[in-house]
Amino acid sequence: MKITRAEAFLVDLEPETPRQDAIQAFVKQETIFVELTTDEGLTGLGYSYTIGTGGRAVLAMLREDLLHRLVGEDARQVEALWQKLFWATHGTVVGAITSLALAAVDTALWDLRCKAAGQPLWLLAGGARPRIPLYDTEGGWLQLPIEEIVAGAKASVAKGWRGIKIKVGKPDAYEDVERLRAVREAIGPHVDLMIDANQSLTYAEAKRRARLFEPLDLFWFEEPLPAEDLSGHVQLASSTSLPIAVGESIYSVSHFREYLAAGACGIVQVDVARIGGITPWLKTAHLAEAFNVKVAPHFLMELHVSLACAVPNALYVEHIPQLRRLTMKELEIVDGYAVAPMEPGLGIAWNRDAIENLRAA
Repeated sequence: MKITRAEAFLVDLEPETPRQDAIQAFVKQETIFVELTTDEGLTGLGYSYTIGTGGRAVLAMLREDLLHRLVGEDARQVEALWQKLFWATHGTVVGAITSLALAAVDTALWDLRCKAAGQPLWLLAGGARPRIPLYDTEGGWLQLPIEEIVAGAKASVAKGWRGIKIKVGKPDAYEDVERLRAVREAIGPHVDLMIDANQSLTYAEAKRRARLFEPLDLFWFEEPLPAEDLSGHVQLASSTSLPIAVGESIYSVSHFREYLAAGACGIVQVDVARIGGITPWLKTAHLAEAFNVKVAPHFLMELHVSLACAVPNALYVEHIPQLRRLTMKELEIVDGYAVAPMEPGLGIAWNRDAIENLRAA
């Protein structure tokens, strides 16, 4: 199954609702696509994303440095091709731009692999279960007033969803506490309540806030510190009863290994786009399993539902709808669970007309 054509392009997507956390506003999603065609007539479409900046740098790397290396290669050799592209760009790894470019290629290769086998991704990648619990982030953004995050949390519980995530990182720690207490009182003790600081705190402040948050019985404390602060995460994890969740801003399997070996996290949130694709995502999930740690991937719910259903140690999929303008159908949700798509390939029903209309580069 030889690759005869490799193309990359970019679509700009505005968020469906205003989104703001402790360090940034989500202005747009730069969605980078890679389309691969084979001599057998199969086409694979993969993608990755950025939050508003850097997408065109990823696109340039694909067009200038990577895609020509795929033409003539056997699309079935997914691992070999990932390694080939990784080493061809070794001067810029490990880093965000290269990982995002590799992810767009790798997800396209997996789309081809699944289509050639006539299997959905969740089965071909492992087939651990057909569905996975869902938690909601869309109602918990930092700019929303208390009454709106409470209403959003109640609405999610009414849908049967198992968890709610609230953004934290207000200048006054007690404002965070007030918001979280209102949500906890609204949803009761049996719904998981997560928080996310988006790397905004120092170790000292994270330790202080963790102590204030502990009485609220939080399910995890996500990205309390900058991702490169491994020692701070080690100290924080040992100082609080709250599970520390990290991973959306980690770009290599080896960095996850360092976190896990040091006891710096209790939940792994590996992001398929930022880790470099499905191939390293699965390695990271299995690495976490070896440390008896659960995986709850960040964002990209349309793709992560299949990956979470593929591995035995997945915990949750995050609900943030972003691709509805580019797809023909939405994620299937039943009784608070996201259901893995059964169609061969990645399981995303792309609307090619919509993609072409929104193409920006």
